[in-house]
Amino acid sequence: MDGLKDLEGFSHCYVIFHLHKVKGYSLHVKPFLDKEQRGIFATRSPKRPNAIGLSIVKIESIINNRVMLNEIDILDGTPILDIKPYITQFDEIKSEKNGWYTKGMSPKKTLSDGRFK
Repeated sequence: MDGLKDLEGFSHCYVIFHLHKVKGYSLHVKPFLDKEQRGIFATRSPKRPNAIGLSIVKIESIINNRVMLNEIDILDGTPILDIKPYITQFDEIKSEKNGWYTKGMSPKKTLSDGRFK
C-alpha cells in the first residue's frame, strides 16, 4: 500500500504493461483507423518488438491496495509493469503534427476489426 500512497490525488495515470498475449511482431503494420501499411513506431499497434504497452487511464478509486481504473484499453490479467501519475503541467502537450492519422478514419465511428488478435 505504501507505493500507492497519494496516488488518489490524481485523476489519471500512465499504465505501462506487458503485451503478454501478442505473438511475434512486424516492423510494418496496417494500424487501426488506417488502410495503409505504416512503420511500427508510427503506430499504436500491439505487435511491437518490445511487447510494452502504454495507456493513460482514469483513476476511479484505490481500495485495499487495488487501483480501480476506467477508460482502460488492456485485457484483463495483463501484467502491469509500472504506474505513473499524469501531471497536466508536464504531460499535456499540444501536438503540432499528427502524421498519417489526420487522413485516417474517425475513432468515434470506426469499430475494431480484430486485426491484432
